[in-house]
Amino acid sequence: MSLIKQLWIGIAIVMSIAFGASFVVSTLSARHYLEQQLYVKNLDNAGSLALSLSQMPKDAVTVELQIAAQFDAGHYRLIRLVAPSGEVIVEREYADERFGAPGWFARLVPIRAQPGIAQVQDGWRQFGTLTLESHSRYAYESLWQGTLQLLAWFVAGAVLTGLVGTMLIKHITRPLGRVVDQAEAIGERRFITIDEPSTTEFRSVVRAMNALSERVRTMLAGESRRLEALRRQAHHDELTGLVNRSQFLNLVDAALSREDAAAGGSLMMVRLGDLGQLNRQFGHQETDRLLRELAACVQAVADAHPGWEAGRLNASDFALLAPGQGDPDAVVHPLAEQLHALRERWRDSASLRLPIGAAAYYPNERHGNLLARTDAALAAAELTDDDAASIAPPSIGAPLHSNLDDWRQTILGALEEHGVRLALYPVVATGAPEGRLLHHEAPMRLFIDGNWQNAGYFMPQAARLGLLGRLDGAVLAGALGRIARDGTPLGINLSAEALCDPAFRSLLLDELQAQPNAARKLWIEFTEHDIVRHQSEFNSLCAALKPLGCKLGIEHVGRRFSQISGLHALGIDYLKINRALVRGIEADIGNQSFLRGLCTVAHAIGLIVIAEGVSTEDEREALSGLGVDGVTGPLLGNDRMAPPE
Repeated sequence: MSLIKQLWIGIAIVMSIAFGASFVVSTLSARHYLEQQLYVKNLDNAGSLALSLSQMPKDAVTVELQIAAQFDAGHYRLIRLVAPSGEVIVEREYADERFGAPGWFARLVPIRAQPGIAQVQDGWRQFGTLTLESHSRYAYESLWQGTLQLLAWFVAGAVLTGLVGTMLIKHITRPLGRVVDQAEAIGERRFITIDEPSTTEFRSVVRAMNALSERVRTMLAGESRRLEALRRQAHHDELTGLVNRSQFLNLVDAALSREDAAAGGSLMMVRLGDLGQLNRQFGHQETDRLLRELAACVQAVADAHPGWEAGRLNASDFALLAPGQGDPDAVVHPLAEQLHALRERWRDSASLRLPIGAAAYYPNERHGNLLARTDAALAAAELTDDDAASIAPPSIGAPLHSNLDDWRQTILGALEEHGVRLALYPVVATGAPEGRLLHHEAPMRLFIDGNWQNAGYFMPQAARLGLLGRLDGAVLAGALGRIARDGTPLGINLSAEALCDPAFRSLLLDELQAQPNAARKLWIEFTEHDIVRHQSEFNSLCAALKPLGCKLGIEHVGRRFSQISGLHALGIDYLKINRALVRGIEADIGNQSFLRGLCTVAHAIGLIVIAEGVSTEDEREALSGLGVDGVTGPLLGNDRMAPPE
């Protein structure tokens, strides 16, 4: 119950008590006063009438007429003249029982005024005793009106007091609203800070809560720096700073399993020819400087395109992974420019041979096949001149559509004719009870080229055509509908375009508000890469979606985890670890240290940690020991296509 309601209830109780006490005191006082006045009036009127009767002839008619005239002229309940023998000579009585006030009021507050008594003389002898009693109707009416006026004043006073008190409490408790918002945010795992209010009591509470939030923020910042140091130590080549061979192969494996707009892409390999001869010619230190410069060239191309990765495969071989870029020529050109500049800088010292091998890849291609094709292209480039670049022929499984117009018609036609289907991948808990279903991942499928194709087949083209918002809307509608029918929690991935599109965000809020029960079983996730690029939009979406009960998460968490600023203030529910960190985790000490620290940070702010792409029982056992809360991947079985809507 709000303070305002409690204030009004308190005022009503206090005013009722005050009115009750005032009513009793004022009513009893007024009644006593009216009784005294009626008694005085009775005495005066009885004395006056008795004097008149004493001076008049005492025949029965005259006496009766005088008493009748007095009775009719005044407001009397009773006038009675009784002979000394006890015989009633004349009696006039008003029989109407109306009091000028409600009967219950007259019974509650009876007015009992003493009658006026006077003696009527006939010369020197007593003629009779006159009893006169005024009617109390007007006294009751006066007392009732006074009570109503008193009640009206008390009600007006209570209303005025309540209004003034309401405004005063609103003013006083204005900082309390911010305190409540901060407390609710902490309950939602968003450790935010607010300005300290001027009210002493509130200030102490806010100061304590701000200190808690600041400690969490400081802890997360320190742990993020430590995790980043661990990650670089485990994943990067000591000499060049590029991703080392084992981690780069893990990244390639993860890229081949993607089902978003970055599915598919290109892989480049660059080889520094005659490394042994260069080492003998320049010496160890100078050769190391050359290798670092070559690494910087490859890294410069990767840095110019968020999401691309540069790595060192062995002493002389460097690689560049370009997810989402299916045209190798578009990657070869900037890389060749960087290598040409490197040759020019070393022209006076040596003639560098830097052949390039390139290959486009498609989702679900085996990484061994991709590496073999790229290595074959690199070998072909080595047989030509020093600036050569060789591109491997497309692999089997490339999409059949050659241009964007064809893709637009194909995707829109598939949506209109067959709609979106959802595949179901189970995500299960590692802790007790082990195997408990957390939710099903539900990536989309479209019926294209005679089959239900996974998202990696068409998402890159849909992104280029600006159709991701439409696909996201279809997935959202399908997921909410399925949850409403069978109650199974589903997780859906939304694109960066959906994150940045105000129209889609409005649609998302409307759909979730319209289906609150289904919303509470919906898990919504965005990639780590998209959140790093659109941090402010993600923060706004988190604040809007948290009250609706759906769960929010980040998928493909890995190398950019430390770049997610304000993680403690987001209020997300879970993290999904990139399969590049999960692959072979049981034997990778570096990744184990990184994941253990990441789980510690996540659990400190109440997040669930889920590992993607788990393929062996050894991986699952190792992940459970590191603190991972859930797993998904090939170990749990192939995807199950949801039945048609």
